[in-house]
Amino acid sequence: MAHPNPNISENQPVIRQLDDAAINRIAAGEVVERPASAVKELVENAVDAGARRITVEYADGGKTLIRVTDDGCGIAPDDLPLALSRHATSKIDGTDLLNIHTFGFRGEALPSLGAVGRLTITSRAAGQGGAEVTVSGGKMGAVKPAALNSGTVVTLRDLFFATPARLKFMRTDRAEAQTIGDVVKRLAMAEPFVQIVLRDVSGDGAGREVFRADAEQGELFDALHGRLARVLGREFADNSLRIDAEREGLHLTGFAALPTYSRGSAVAQYLFVNGRPVRDKLLTGALRGAYFDFLSRDRHPAAALFLDCDPTLVDVNVHPAKSEVRFRDPGLARGLIVSALRHALANAGHRASTTVAGATLGAMRPEPTGARVYQMDRPSAGARQAAYEGQAPGFAETAGMWGRVDTPPQVVVETEEPAQHYPLGTARGQVHENYIIAQTETGMVIVDQHAAHERLVYEKLKNQMAENGVAAQALLIPEIVELSAGDCARLLELADELQKFGLGIEAFGGSAIAVRETPAILGTVNARAMVLDILDELADQNDSNILQARIEAILSRIACHGSIRSGRWMRAEEMNALLREMEATPHSGQCNHGRPTYVELKLADIERLFGRT
Repeated sequence: MAHPNPNISENQPVIRQLDDAAINRIAAGEVVERPASAVKELVENAVDAGARRITVEYADGGKTLIRVTDDGCGIAPDDLPLALSRHATSKIDGTDLLNIHTFGFRGEALPSLGAVGRLTITSRAAGQGGAEVTVSGGKMGAVKPAALNSGTVVTLRDLFFATPARLKFMRTDRAEAQTIGDVVKRLAMAEPFVQIVLRDVSGDGAGREVFRADAEQGELFDALHGRLARVLGREFADNSLRIDAEREGLHLTGFAALPTYSRGSAVAQYLFVNGRPVRDKLLTGALRGAYFDFLSRDRHPAAALFLDCDPTLVDVNVHPAKSEVRFRDPGLARGLIVSALRHALANAGHRASTTVAGATLGAMRPEPTGARVYQMDRPSAGARQAAYEGQAPGFAETAGMWGRVDTPPQVVVETEEPAQHYPLGTARGQVHENYIIAQTETGMVIVDQHAAHERLVYEKLKNQMAENGVAAQALLIPEIVELSAGDCARLLELADELQKFGLGIEAFGGSAIAVRETPAILGTVNARAMVLDILDELADQNDSNILQARIEAILSRIACHGSIRSGRWMRAEEMNALLREMEATPHSGQCNHGRPTYVELKLADIERLFGRT
């Protein structure tokens, strides 16, 4: 039995004009989703006002109090009522909505906040007296004189008191506070020359400092590196690569972490377009595509990337919160990110992240056994040498040698003199028939011989494929795949790119395509299933790496079977040859699955393990 629709009345519906209060509340629902949205809008206004010091204070996760204080240009007393009117802004004049150089431009933030909370603005412009205005639930009070040195103080209390239904969807105070912190940190990364302080003033009001980022000095990259170290941690700064690339009006800067410094989720990916923090599928897909050959599917890269371009090349007015953008040429933006990151990763050579050594030292560090009773003085170098000779006189023939290579009796090894200038040092031994021990000028290196050689073989196979192309196998009977008209058009646009990887397709009339060739290296494949998988990835990420990933997975397996196996004894010259090849091969610091191929331990760290420092 069909039930009548409760939204349809038997009487003729009447069109009514909503009042300003209802309009503002509806608009606020799009602009201000939660306390963090209010913080974002207010801090962006402060940056647009030229502030160099910004303090953000909140209480109870921002539900009862949000206060943003800045030293910007301020607002004149006569302009305060206008600032609280919808679509009133000083950022643009309305003649050109594409040429936008500021964070804000719609004039919606302040009236939206005043519609759903109790908003007070105290401001003083240069050469004028301070003034204050209050708006509560959309009702504005009179402008009053106020005492203020300079800048603006925006205080928002009882957020969403005018829309109680929205309060029911708020998360816990702790969760909302964490979201505020994330927003402030993203804005701090975008503005390294601005001091930003975040304080929690819940409870007795004394407050505690949650986050502080002092203004950085120096050139842009130095300032950005220092700000990222403060926001994301010193480990990220020490294990990231500088990115600086430009193409056809797009300029990409920032830092991207080494593959061995990866995360279990995409929480450490920060993307900015013209200084604006964004969460854009095109950009995140490009970042994932740049790393997909170096990380397994359950690992995610870490990066802070800043894409700058002429404002006319990107539309920032496609999302209420301005968190998404649309490029005039999305392929150009994606290609720049992928090529710049891969070039930086290739230039990193065999480098691996320092966190690998840190984890190794943590695993090796013994458990504390109680307080130390005494501390022996460290002997001098001469005393240590005399002690060594006295303890092992039978090995005087090894004097001057840094180490020995233990091998089976039937293998004779001539230990070569140490070559200190080699980054991965000189081989000194092999343990458990799988790990090469090498000595460097400043410490030692432990190499997984199978993982390292697997990566070397894999890179050779990829280079051969790039030079000779992917061999295609023609199907005796082309496979016809019926698709929707939109999917068919989208797939045919990529026909040339798919052909490079051995997948030959062409139109077959209507919305069908004919698959005439498949990559020979894949053997027998289900052409229809492959085409549908490519379309699914295109719909999700606007790009597809499935075909390339499958081909390179085959190459990876070939490399695995063709590399040096675990359990094989290696001669000293073989071990050193492997080390030299690693130094000359890009990406050799991690295996085909993103795991490190070697661990480097500094001499100071080793001595610390034994309590010698």
